[in-house]
Amino acid sequence: MDDLQDKVWYACYGSNLLEERFLCYITGGQPAGAKTVYGGCLDKTIPSESEDIYINSELYFARASKNWDNGGVAFIRTTFSPTIKTMGRIYLITNGQLIDIAKQETNTVSGLKMDFNKAILDGSYIFKEKSWYGNLLYIGQQKDYPIFTLTNESDNQTETKPSTDYLKTICQGIKQTHGFDDLTILDYLKSKRGIIGNYTNGELMQIIAEQ
Repeated sequence: MDDLQDKVWYACYGSNLLEERFLCYITGGQPAGAKTVYGGCLDKTIPSESEDIYINSELYFARASKNWDNGGVAFIRTTFSPTIKTMGRIYLITNGQLIDIAKQETNTVSGLKMDFNKAILDGSYIFKEKSWYGNLLYIGQQKDYPIFTLTNESDNQTETKPSTDYLKTICQGIKQTHGFDDLTILDYLKSKRGIIGNYTNGELMQIIAEQ
């Protein structure tokens, strides 16, 4: 998988569930509700396909993102279980585009090496240590293409409350990708670490219903 034009699926589970948000990583731009203006990929070709997916790893919110009012952002744990279902979305892009997305996610300006084959063999590949999203996870195959996502190298991050704008974007993405109603989204989000104890069901429903 050394060819930058090889196709891969990039799996998203946070704000990039919303296509308009994700495309800022491809074509460049400033997503609604966020403070960062992204440069995009060298190859600005729009993903040829996207599909809904479930990821068998726990979703949680951690860190404090200046991009999202110093609130927590989404991560998945590096351990997997068939009983866990995190709502996701996969976009069919190229290796080169995924490397450029990883550069933007990890604030990397210079060259970045990502060993896709090692990620497939070992299940993960830490390409940038101590970076928020410096861990490339391999989560399976779809239509003969490998599926990768990005998360943290550690599962021991302290959970933090996500901002309302960040949650709004995720809710919009869930509706766009999975087509679920407000009550289903409430039931999904209310049990996530970072939300438990920080939002009441009523506050969450108000955020969800605005979409």
